[in-house]
Amino acid sequence: MKNFLVTTARKPKLDSEILAETFAENLNLPFVPRADFSLDTLKKIYGVENILLVRNNLPVIVTNDGELFFHPNTAHLRIKNLRQGLGDRLIDAAKIKSGDKVLDCTLGLGSDSIVLSFVSKNVTALEINPVLAEVVRYGMKNFSDDTPPVIDAMRRVEVITADYVDYLKHCAENSFDVVYFDPMFRHAINKSSGINPIRPLADNRPLEIDSVREACRVARRCVIMKENSRSTEFARLGFKIVDGGKYSSISFGVIDS
Repeated sequence: MKNFLVTTARKPKLDSEILAETFAENLNLPFVPRADFSLDTLKKIYGVENILLVRNNLPVIVTNDGELFFHPNTAHLRIKNLRQGLGDRLIDAAKIKSGDKVLDCTLGLGSDSIVLSFVSKNVTALEINPVLAEVVRYGMKNFSDDTPPVIDAMRRVEVITADYVDYLKHCAENSFDVVYFDPMFRHAINKSSGINPIRPLADNRPLEIDSVREACRVARRCVIMKENSRSTEFARLGFKIVDGGKYSSISFGVIDS
């Protein structure tokens, strides 16, 4: 967290400045008035690599790899497909149904959580990085440029800033129906350049067997993981691949509880 500061666009409106100060206070980060400095100049002056920029009342994470802000992304199309009866790979692999209580251990930008929430109506999502969690939490509560089903789904997602390793240990047995992991792939898919800005903020730890055991204790029905189709993580951690294929870059593995 020492690698961040919070600022605004040049000549910000009062509400943007207040929002930036609120983010800084919530995250215990320095708020720096923008004045007429470039973002690169602010980085050099304050010795940071990343900036949380409030622009047009939207929090934007600026890293050396690009800009990152909340957006439903693929959730929009996936929910459209579900409404048309076309299915969704994650939903089908985990056999999610309405009323399921789902724990998403790796929130990231939140697309999977939104889709899970659309079907289950009950999603708790964990994000270890406080800045990313704050930006996605704000987006889930305030983003409005989408269809009502997508908006309703994101509003239901409860975002918690937490490390899943610790969180799972404090969960009661069978307290969720499904526990989901989408760790950073051990072998990155190069064409996924759209997620490059998130890489400096991502939790790069491999999923460990102890956390999988805890997830199995917590999950009433199953634990599911998404990984690179060529990954050996499924075998290492005891997941059975239930959705994947010769031409698919990702697969889903499941452990039935």
